[in-house]
Amino acid sequence: MGLAETLEKMTTRQDYINSWHTPLMDTAKEDCRYCVLATFCAQCISYSLRKQALHGDMTRYVCCAGYICCSSKLKEKKCPEFCLCLEVACCFNSSVLSTRYLLQDEYDIKTTKCDNCIIAFMVILSQLACICHLVASLTGNEELEELAELLTCLSELVSCVVCACMQTQHKFEMDHRHGTIVEGEPAMMIPPVQEMSRSDQPEPPSPNQV
Repeated sequence: MGLAETLEKMTTRQDYINSWHTPLMDTAKEDCRYCVLATFCAQCISYSLRKQALHGDMTRYVCCAGYICCSSKLKEKKCPEFCLCLEVACCFNSSVLSTRYLLQDEYDIKTTKCDNCIIAFMVILSQLACICHLVASLTGNEELEELAELLTCLSELVSCVVCACMQTQHKFEMDHRHGTIVEGEPAMMIPPVQEMSRSDQPEPPSPNQV
């Protein structure tokens, strides 16, 4: 997908009619345990969620869900599981965002302003740290290098938290849409046994009648 197509798709997502069932800000509250798991086992969770987003059909897999220019040009079809492992290990942030875009396009989920601000802050912080490292290496400024290191640590911390929240949001969304019972929702109750009414009984017995 080229830059023009990517920008057009981002604009189109603003017009989608559906919303995430759990806002990004509320994911830790909705499923704290999964959010913690997504923090410490981030790559494994990303692999699992992409496979779930593809409905278990790995023949549909392309690198970064087709949202980058080299997608489908890397012979992913020959070994999709291995390629997905490489994607989540080497391009983790891109793998999380690609799964997000895949879900949005499949279920017509619009991008909220709050989610946009959180994700944009994560990306801008990462780019700012990269620029500071580049300038520091060119100028040899030690203070700028220290600032770059500080920004890098902060960027990695923010990225870790935001990606964990996004992955929890994706899991909650797919569980809801695929009909999986989500923790916290009441389990389905077995209906009470009813007796067959007799011909000499004017009204059928209530469910609680013995």
